[in-house]
Amino acid sequence: MLASQRALFDIPRDICYLSAASYSPLPLKTQDAARAAVGRKGRPWTIDNEFAQAQYERTRKAAAALIDAAPGDVALVSSVGYGVSTAAKIFAVPAGSRVLVLQDDHSSAVLDWIARAEQGGFTVDAVRRPADGDWTAAVLDAVARPGAPPIAIASISSVHWSDGGVVDLHRVAPALRAHGAALLIDATHSVGVLDVDVQKLDPDFVAFPTYKWLVGPYGRAFLYVARRHQGGIPLEQTSYGRHAVRAEQEVYFTDLNYVGDARRFDMGERDHFISMEMAAIGMEMMHGWGRPAIVERLAMLTARLSGGLRDAGVAIPDARVRSPHILSLGFSGGMPKNLVARLAAEKVYASPRLGRLRISPHVYNDEADVDRFVDVFRKLIR
Repeated sequence: MLASQRALFDIPRDICYLSAASYSPLPLKTQDAARAAVGRKGRPWTIDNEFAQAQYERTRKAAAALIDAAPGDVALVSSVGYGVSTAAKIFAVPAGSRVLVLQDDHSSAVLDWIARAEQGGFTVDAVRRPADGDWTAAVLDAVARPGAPPIAIASISSVHWSDGGVVDLHRVAPALRAHGAALLIDATHSVGVLDVDVQKLDPDFVAFPTYKWLVGPYGRAFLYVARRHQGGIPLEQTSYGRHAVRAEQEVYFTDLNYVGDARRFDMGERDHFISMEMAAIGMEMMHGWGRPAIVERLAMLTARLSGGLRDAGVAIPDARVRSPHILSLGFSGGMPKNLVARLAAEKVYASPRLGRLRISPHVYNDEADVDRFVDVFRKLIR
């Protein structure tokens, strides 16, 4: 099993940080690279075009490796919301059809479709939160519901951000294909930990950021675009999205044809010389540890949490329906007042989400963190 990687992060021993699903700490190596990058930006005459291009492709390659994609099928974007808006511009939803989303899913995967629905003449169909926590069964039922309008696209998170419920994409993706529907995956809480292999799943779009599970900076994200959609018009019009719009030449607009792969969908102002390298380092570290080893470690930590809290008066989703790296606690009478602040006062950190307490360990956590959380939590709710 992968050992705790705490030594690679700046986490004092008295800090019990169990909120990777909100923000992950940055590795020490990434912080060092960031400081060097800030200095580089302070001396911009040292930056040349070759350096910038090398950064883009290093980061693109690192993102692609995590989902078994070709680098040319991945666009550099700023956020999952940007990626979903790009997909919504590319993918025309037919009038009279429906877009499938999850109830209370993160706004990034949902709001663009809601904004387009009235003008486009389609409906946004939210899969109701299942009483038993089985999001996969609920999605499959919604896909096959008799008499419902045809599904054009499902825009869903692979792990529900609030309760950690997992959607089994390897069952949902073929069901959608059988109904002629497309699939957009908000893989914020999956890439790097769970299996989001685009060669196996054949999704239409996959969007994910780096600031949570990929131990990277805020504002860096990626959009996988299946090749069948790479002829679409980008959200932004950039010079590097075209074959030849170059300031270095005498003729500026030489060839306005779009480049032929997902690079045409790269965001404007992609020259993030500081955070681009930071994102690459985090993703390379995750790839080096390996997804199976990471998920084994995190599943062990959440199982230990679950066992320690079994008789603590909280509702814990069954292991078969939750992701292995997020444990969400429900409270029959509502979350105790000021619980999160009282935990933080003990230097124990977790996140409130839609009335539940979301606990999300990562590779820098260890068994001592879990045991401390259990002890402090039990003391505070007594």
